[in-house]
Amino acid sequence: MTFETAVTGAAAGVSLPPDPRALESVVADALAFARTAGATGAEVGLSVDAGLSVSVRLGEVESLEYQRDRGLGITVYVGQRKGTASTGDLSRAAVEETVRKAVSIASFTAADPYAGLADAADMAREIPDLDLAHPWPVSAEEAVELARRCEAAALAVDPRLTNSEGGSVSTHAGLRVYGNSHGFLASYPGTHHSVSCAVLAQDGEDMQRDYWYTTARDWRALEDIEAVGRRAGERTVRRLGARRLATCKAPVLFVPELARGLVGHFLGAIRGGAQYRESSFLLGASGQSVFPSFVQLAERPHLRGALGSAPFDAEGVATRDREWVVDGVLQGYVLDSYAARRLGLKTTGNAGGTHNLQVAAGTDTLSELLRRMHRGLMVTELMGHGVNAVTGDYSRGAAGYWVEGGELAYPVHEITIAGNLRDLYRRVVAVGADVDVRASLHTGSWLLEEMTIAGE
Repeated sequence: MTFETAVTGAAAGVSLPPDPRALESVVADALAFARTAGATGAEVGLSVDAGLSVSVRLGEVESLEYQRDRGLGITVYVGQRKGTASTGDLSRAAVEETVRKAVSIASFTAADPYAGLADAADMAREIPDLDLAHPWPVSAEEAVELARRCEAAALAVDPRLTNSEGGSVSTHAGLRVYGNSHGFLASYPGTHHSVSCAVLAQDGEDMQRDYWYTTARDWRALEDIEAVGRRAGERTVRRLGARRLATCKAPVLFVPELARGLVGHFLGAIRGGAQYRESSFLLGASGQSVFPSFVQLAERPHLRGALGSAPFDAEGVATRDREWVVDGVLQGYVLDSYAARRLGLKTTGNAGGTHNLQVAAGTDTLSELLRRMHRGLMVTELMGHGVNAVTGDYSRGAAGYWVEGGELAYPVHEITIAGNLRDLYRRVVAVGADVDVRASLHTGSWLLEEMTIAGE
């Protein structure tokens, strides 16, 4: 696609489908045909998405993409045999052929006593307006200019900022429709917008990279474009002069965007699939004390305008507020209907994932956490995937800052931090007040009592 073609195609920005009812009727027709084709149960998910993404490097357009996707997936049950098929063609003939393929596939699969739709009693009865859709009327030309401004602000921070990985702007809008043979049929729209920048600094032989970004459902809630660039530039310059550390054990502070990963590993361990497969380092941990007593973790799926909000899950089950960790004690497992049946439990409305998880914030700012740590490592970047979901062993490449006397002393790189997650969770000393909401998991910084830091 040429630049001129993309500008013309996205001149008015990315918009939502004009008539959700037309898409809902496609789902209803697919469900009706599934019944006539012999399915004893069926569920259909349909999505329509449009997006515009641009990236600029050193002032020049590096990529410009305008995307429009749509797809329908159907799962049918013939007794307890399951078949799944999908299509990007929403014409009646194509949908009917997709349904026939799913029914045919079901005839070849083995019966599974746990297979089937979520219970009808669990379906969402009301679909609240969660304020999730705010299309951004930005043209391709305007998006390119915003990306240029973001990158220029970053490079202007310091003359040692000599190169760039680029400034980027993206906007996406879509509609999700779900229906099943319980008679459930509903849809909701959503948007997602972001601006990011990554730059490189060089001082002699030393070269460092860092970034910053902002993201929101409502484009008016994005951080100031130039402020994003300046933050990226300042973070990069601050990393110049990075050193390696001698191997040691010390307290470690994870900044919020990385602390989110620690919570993510916890969620993976308490998902129903990991539990019934017996592949979790928190196997059978429901009711046990996993964190210190001050740690609270809640799910709030109906926060207006939040990135993780949803009125129902991927099976049509109503999403609800839920407490996952109370006073450090695990309250249960993250379940869809299949995992729930395998474990003899009830679905928690988490087919497709969790929705707006919130770790209760403490009272300490980042500066106060550093003073509380006094001496140790503040981690700002992680590399690699050295996490064993079965044993909980954790080992990641890292970079950040060494802390002395409660202040940042110097940047560090080329180190590895290690421990066992079950032990690390018990060694959480504090959760910060600096909560990051740029994802569906909201948390502040995490201060851990001690980790092994491998360096020179």
